[in-house]
Amino acid sequence: MPRGNARSGIYARRGLPVRMIDQLKGTAVTRSITLLAGAAVLAAALSGPARSQGAPQTVTLMKVDPTTLATGYRTSKVVGSTVVNEANETVGTIDDLIVTPNEKVPFAVLSVGGFLGMGTKYVVVPFSAIQVKDKKMVLPGATKDSLKALPEFKYNTSN
Repeated sequence: MPRGNARSGIYARRGLPVRMIDQLKGTAVTRSITLLAGAAVLAAALSGPARSQGAPQTVTLMKVDPTTLATGYRTSKVVGSTVVNEANETVGTIDDLIVTPNEKVPFAVLSVGGFLGMGTKYVVVPFSAIQVKDKKMVLPGATKDSLKALPEFKYNTSN
């Protein structure tokens, strides 16, 4: 027999107090809201790529093996290195490494000639032309004269 202030329905028939009935209903509502919010987030994530300013963006990623990459040379260690030829004669020093927007390979800016920064000429060679042998930077076939004969490189100071 239901009490005067008890709610009707299945909870009232079980003899549960009104406070417990309200807690059970609140839990059910909270669970429903949580499920709906989760479904909305999932639908948004699966709906497709986000577009910035309406312009499609594409990024091509490639897998890189970190163990192979770890055997490479950091630019901070390469810049400032002395460059020698096969006869172990010093032909220049790596002043900088440059990557252009159009090329896939970096270029080495070599300082050749001069003494203590006076009379130094900068020239550019593809970094792929430089070989690393016995922890030395070797430019096969290079001489000081052959490098001095290359066109001079001047840094673009407007950037």
